[in-house]
Amino acid sequence: MDVMAVRPNLIGGAWIGGDEVRENRNPSDIDETVGLYASGTKACVDAAVDAARKAFPAWAMSTPQQRFEILDRAATEILARRDELGDLLSREEGKISAEGRAEVQRAGMVFKYMAGEALRNPGDVLPSVRAGVKVEVTREPVGVIGIVTPWNFPIAIPAWKIAPALAYGNTVVFKPADLVPASAWALVDILHRSGLPAGVLNLVMGPGRVVGQAIMAHRGVDAVSFTGSVATGRAAIATVAGRGARIQAEMGGKNPYVVLDDADLDTAVEAVVSGSYYSTGQRCTASSRIIATRGIHDRLLDALRRRIADIRVGHALDAATQVGPVVDARQLQQDLDYIAIAKGEGGILEAGGELVERPTRGFFLQPALFSGTHNAMRINQEEVFGPVACLIRVEDYEEALAVSQDTEFGLSAGIATTSIKYAEHFKRHARSGMVMVNVPTAGVDFHVPFGGTKASNYGPREQGAYAKEFYTTVKTSYEGW
Repeated sequence: MDVMAVRPNLIGGAWIGGDEVRENRNPSDIDETVGLYASGTKACVDAAVDAARKAFPAWAMSTPQQRFEILDRAATEILARRDELGDLLSREEGKISAEGRAEVQRAGMVFKYMAGEALRNPGDVLPSVRAGVKVEVTREPVGVIGIVTPWNFPIAIPAWKIAPALAYGNTVVFKPADLVPASAWALVDILHRSGLPAGVLNLVMGPGRVVGQAIMAHRGVDAVSFTGSVATGRAAIATVAGRGARIQAEMGGKNPYVVLDDADLDTAVEAVVSGSYYSTGQRCTASSRIIATRGIHDRLLDALRRRIADIRVGHALDAATQVGPVVDARQLQQDLDYIAIAKGEGGILEAGGELVERPTRGFFLQPALFSGTHNAMRINQEEVFGPVACLIRVEDYEEALAVSQDTEFGLSAGIATTSIKYAEHFKRHARSGMVMVNVPTAGVDFHVPFGGTKASNYGPREQGAYAKEFYTTVKTSYEGW
């Protein structure tokens, strides 16, 4: 990729530049430019929506086979270019190489799965209560879908939104996070070359306050799928729902991981470290509240101290690195601010929490673990979105369950235990959209529903067959004889 060539927006099948250009920097080496990307305007959004509306009638009536072939062709290229695209992702977002490549693999599998879903969109034929009348229930595309995605999964989240939108016959106006345009641009380029008709998929890059807001407010956008912060998500819900359109919003978490006295200690430690710190803790499913019962608390703390001390932080493409950099200076400062808040609240910094120097200039932070915290502290109620976790000591399972629920969020929850009784009880009573037993809170397969409860989620689930609940609308038809 020529880093000095400006990558343009895609509107109505044509690559179109913007009024401004954004320089995409590598958080592992801020002296490296990943690429230059056009920044769109409200006028670009208007043009993209117009193109999507014009393309919708023909695409909505396209055959399932046509949609299958295009999505499957794109998936095959994504998977074939896994290493190249994974390293590009790591360079712009900071995930280590293995995680970047795994994310690209997931994106490719999402498109493979949703290509099949284009052929698996059944309806129902029912007898009417009236003689001589037949009832048909069918699913149809919604229309123009606005898609706004975050920076932490720059190809997987766009994939699991764009793929079902296209599979079910919708057209798309897509705005990726301003921090990570490279992976999004590469994905759109692949789909464009895979045979999508002009206007079916439109890409408008740029800041959320301009491009994102224009998509939310545009009356030509029939539905919006959004992933991002709670504050932005709530504003998006008010704007989109306020004009009568549908919206799906995933807005983060403050996920608990309960460790009971009977847990296998090694299993618990690995689940905590993976869930809390990998991907630099920059996952809405990260387990930032570690709730340990009295009998295992001290042993867990000692084991975590040792394990965290061994975590190698460094350049994302260095094979020895286990945790890459924080995504940018602003997020790094937020992480440091929350570390200071935790100390000010009386938390004991047991490991990490300090900046790390490496041969390249980057945003390197050693993962932090606090003990001596309680659930009412800000550090245990507000999402940090970084490699910071807190240990909370409780007496027993009943208190652990109560503490795990004591948050406005409800995305993912985990438990380490060898007790079938407690595992089954936790799965049934945890007020979260996803529950993990003896595995990390982060990590959801591409073919199953993703989403939460309470402040974590608004609207239907994402991924898998459940995606049709958002990307299609139901029609009931009667026919008399």
